[in-house]
Formats: sequence, structure tokens, C-alpha cells
Amino acid sequence: MSQPPGPAPASPEPPYPGAATPPPPYPDAASSQPSYPGAATQPPPYPGAASPPPQYPASSAPPPQYPASPGTGGPGPQYPGPGGHPPQYPGAGGPAPQYPGAGGHPPQYPGAGGAAPQYPGAGGGPAPQYPGSATPSAAHQQTAQQQTATPPPQYPGQQQPQYPGPDARYPGQQSPQPAPFVPRPATAPDDLDYRHQGSRVHLASHQRGADATAIGQLATQIPGFLVSLAVVSSLALGLLGTAVGWLVVVAWLASGALVFHRPTELRFARHVLKLRMPLAEERARLEPIWREVTARAGIEANTYELMVENSEDLNAVAAAGHVVGVTTYSLNRIPSSNLAAVLAHELGHHTGGHAWAGLLGYWYSLPGRLAWAFTRGMARIALAVAGVFSAAATGLLILFMGMFVIAGFLIAWYITIPLVVAPYLLAYAGRLGELRADQQAAALGFAPEMAQVLHHFQAEEDAAKAAAVTQGKKLQEPGGLAKLLSTHPDNYTRLRALEPYLQLPR
Repeated sequence: MSQPPGPAPASPEPPYPGAATPPPPYPDAASSQPSYPGAATQPPPYPGAASPPPQYPASSAPPPQYPASPGTGGPGPQYPGPGGHPPQYPGAGGPAPQYPGAGGHPPQYPGAGGAAPQYPGAGGGPAPQYPGSATPSAAHQQTAQQQTATPPPQYPGQQQPQYPGPDARYPGQQSPQPAPFVPRPATAPDDLDYRHQGSRVHLASHQRGADATAIGQLATQIPGFLVSLAVVSSLALGLLGTAVGWLVVVAWLASGALVFHRPTELRFARHVLKLRMPLAEERARLEPIWREVTARAGIEANTYELMVENSEDLNAVAAAGHVVGVTTYSLNRIPSSNLAAVLAHELGHHTGGHAWAGLLGYWYSLPGRLAWAFTRGMARIALAVAGVFSAAATGLLILFMGMFVIAGFLIAWYITIPLVVAPYLLAYAGRLGELRADQQAAALGFAPEMAQVLHHFQAEEDAAKAAAVTQGKKLQEPGGLAKLLSTHPDNYTRLRALEPYLQLPR
């Protein structure tokens, strides 16, 4: 069934599934009936189908009409939207198409004399300017002035674009897990009197020395040194021969100089004492205090190496010839004046020679102590083996060991007796060294601060005793011999030694 040529009805009703009406006219036809090659009236069938071409699905809106070719006078297409009017482009003079969300107005582009296009999120603002674009026309400038004050999206070459905030979420993105909060240790107040800050410091002629305490430590270690020399010589000459053996003995004697070799000291401090180099923020707090302490003592600050120990105890250490270590508790939790007193105490150990003398004696007596520890271990094993067989064998072994010890005291008394007494003498020298280091700190003007540190030590001991009593435990007080083996005097003894420097009223 054909349709006569002429204008299309106002509301054409094309055929839908189940309807008998013909399909809509197609473009490029002289009339509303399309003409296909090889067919006079009907369009060619679709592959695999003997029926007319597929019909559009049923809809309450009219189907779109395809535009007619120029000059045919055919009907224009019908588009979804209000009114079903075709779009009019610049210069066409017809009504503009209706677009969803645009308020029924077509987008006007620069030079068309209309409004600029609206972009999502632009709030009705002017069209975005792209890099390198030409200056807009007068009509475009007038249109831009009529827009709202909401800024348009910015592109490269304009202002910095706004990026999503840290809390923005994208599709499929999981909420990030916040990093755990690690509280930094609160820095103690800086109450130190930096009286030498920015001034010229007078340096003492003797940067280090050896007082009576250091000399006493070295003298006490002589018996241990002789035993160590005998042990090293016996092993070296017996295992390596005469020539090589003596070279080993000489090398061992010369190895004491490593106590003053700074790289070796640093390795010793890291691996044996478990010290580390300070962090930048730790050094920023530690170095000004150390410079003030050394300036008061007339000592070059760079002579010694500052290191840190990870510990929650109030403590510090003077090691080898150039190392001063301080705990993180002392660095972060006590005032600067108290920290200066602690550092001045350790400086007193260095200037008095206590640190290097103690380490030197320890090193040269180490082979003898190892040999003594090996002998005791073998004796315990022998007693355990003898106990398996009979009590009589155990008794005979104990008798033999006793006779051996008595023979040593009778034959080599000049070595055996000092070896037995040496631990008590070393402990006594250590107690004297602590009192001398306290006096050194007090002489530099840190007597009140040193007393505060000692009161803190005593408060910790009292708190530990109170906690033990609360839990029903009883702390065992050290006996007479244990007190003689202590390398530090008790806090009250140290406080009494500071009284002349405190100028306390009587």
C-alpha cells in the first residue's frame, strides 16, 4: 500500500508490531515511497525474512522521522522530546531542539550570538576557556557578563584546578586505613643557664688525665694482666710455634691502643654497649647542652662522641676514650639542667681517666678471666660426673681441687692472692670514681641539679620497695660482701659528698 506524494500528516502514525500500516518514509527519495535498486515499489526484504522490514517497538511517543533530502519537500524527522521539532542550527532560523536538563534551550557556540553551553557543575557560568583560544567576540563577552558569579571549571593554563580532598571516595575505592598514631616523647623543659653561649671559651691545657682512681684501677688489674699474659703465651707458643707465637703475643700487647682508636670505639659502643648515633632532633637537643658543659670545663666538645641508648632508665655512660652515651629517658624526660649535670658527671669520668683505665684493664685481664671461667666449668663437670659413680669419688675430687688451690696460694701467692682480692679493690675504685665524677659536676656549677638526680634515684628505689611490700614480697638487702662488690656508692653517701658544694644551712 503506497502513500501519495505531498506533505506528511500532522501526526503520522507509523506501523508498530501488530499494525498493518506501512513503515515511515526513508531519505533520498523523490516521494515518501523509497525506491530501491531492482525493486519498483517495495523495499527489499531483510536477510532470512520474507516479511516486511522490522517494525519499531511500541511506544506512546511517535517514531522519529528521518530528514528528507534537499528539495524533496518531504516531512522532517520527529525527535524525542517536547514538541517533536527538529533541531535548528545557527542560521537555520527554525526553533531550537529541546535537550534534557537544558531548560529547553539549545547550546549556542561562540560566534552564534546565543548563550554559551552549560557544563555539569559549572552552575550556569560562562564557557570554559582553553589554552591558546582566541579572544571571544563582543557577543560572547556580553553573554559571559550575563552569567552567574559561579566560577567555571579551570583548565591547564588558567588557575590551579581544585582536586578532590583527602576524604573523597571513588566508585569501588575502599576507605583507607589511617596510619597508627605514635605519640612523640614530650621534650623536657630547657632550663639550663647557657652562660657560655656565643662567647669565647678558654680551653684547658690538659684535655684528659689520670687521677688516683684511674691509677688504682690499673694497678689492681696487674695480677689479672699477668695471668692473661701467661695464658696467651702458652696457647700461642704451644699451638703456633716460637716465631709466630711471639708475634701473636706482641700483637696482643699492642692491641690496647685500640682503646683510643675512635672507629674501634664506635664499633665497641654499637655492638657491645648497644649504643647508636643520635637522630637529628636528638642531636639538636643534646649538642647545645654538651657544648655548655664542655665550655665550663675548658674541654673541646668535639673530643668526644655523643651516642644514645634506647632505655627507659635515667642513666648515662662514659666508654673507652671518646664515647659519651645517654639514655632516651634522660634525653627526653628530664630538664636540660639535670641532663647537663648527668653529662658533666660522665665528662668527669673521661677527664679523670676512669673510662679508658677501666676498659684497658678489662681488655688485658680478659684472657685470664676466660681461663678461670673455663677452669670452673670443667670442675663443675668433673664433680657432676663423679657424683654419678659414687660419693667417695666426689669427695676425692674435691680434696684434689682443694690441694691444688692451696698449692697455688703457697707457691704463687703474689698472683693468687691479688686475684682473689682484685674484685673488691676494683669495686672500691669504682665507688671512688663515682664520687670524684660527682665532685667534677658540682665544680662546674651543677651541684643542685646533681642532687636532684640522686633524689630521683632514691625515689625510684623507695617506690620499688613499696611495690614489693604491697605485693607481699620482701626485697633482699645486699649483705656485707655484696656491698663491698658494688661499683656505685649508695645515694645518701653521694648526697653527703655534695653537701660542701650545695652550701646548705646548718
